[in-house]
Amino acid sequence: MALKSITPMLYTLRVKESVDFYVSNLGFTCVGFDEDWGWATVSRDDIEIMIALPNEHETFTVPKFTGSFYIRTNNVDELWNELKEKAVICYPIEDFNYGMREFAVFDNNAYILQFGTPLE
Repeated sequence: MALKSITPMLYTLRVKESVDFYVSNLGFTCVGFDEDWGWATVSRDDIEIMIALPNEHETFTVPKFTGSFYIRTNNVDELWNELKEKAVICYPIEDFNYGMREFAVFDNNAYILQFGTPLE
């Protein structure tokens, strides 16, 4: 038995708006959408994110997540130049003493997406 991957599922009351944000602003492709289910999947390269209406068994008022989604990339500077004008910046690109060059943006639901490349 082995765990193979993880795909975050981001809850929102605005599934279509969220898909449009990921496609138009972050360069993802919508690979699945079902309005009746209130569900979608977007992907870019090896990254896949599901977007869905909240589970009926959970209390939901606003999107919430007490961390961030950290996405490793092979060229964080190129990605920074691509995204910096298309999303609200959480923090700009910089080198960190723990060996990563990274930046972070907020998606349209205020989830934090960090992007980083190890320093050489």
